[in-house]
Amino acid sequence: MTAKCLQETYAPRSICFGCGPANPKGLRIRSFAKDDEVIAEWQPEPHHEAFHGVLNGGIIGALLDCHCNWTAAWHLLKKTGAVIAPCTVTADYAITLRRPTPTSGPLSLRAWVLESGEDRVVVAGELIAGGKVCDICRGTFVAVKQGHPAYHRW
Repeated sequence: MTAKCLQETYAPRSICFGCGPANPKGLRIRSFAKDDEVIAEWQPEPHHEAFHGVLNGGIIGALLDCHCNWTAAWHLLKKTGAVIAPCTVTADYAITLRRPTPTSGPLSLRAWVLESGEDRVVVAGELIAGGKVCDICRGTFVAVKQGHPAYHRW
């Protein structure tokens, strides 16, 4: 995908390990809004493996956490009609590793909103490899206010 992703559009200077465009050593997830979902494609490399051919669980967590967080930010941005994306942080999230996640090809991420409040969003997400859902996530993401260390981090 050559179009600008959410991260490049709203947080081009972000150094987040999972999704920061300005972190050359990070995962650099590129999330795109598509209808009521946010999607991404990501290619693992051998240094992301837990063992040969299988993605590390911590990397899986980072992928789903960041992707779902951007789903929440995008949702709140649309909901409020704001021009600047709110700085959202993870309040909680749980990952279920359903099956080994292969590293032999591209991985797809998709996430969608389950519940929405004034400043928080509950999001579900999944990581798909070879047409199979390998990992799922459910998390709560909160838009922080002035005084929080993450306020205006992008």
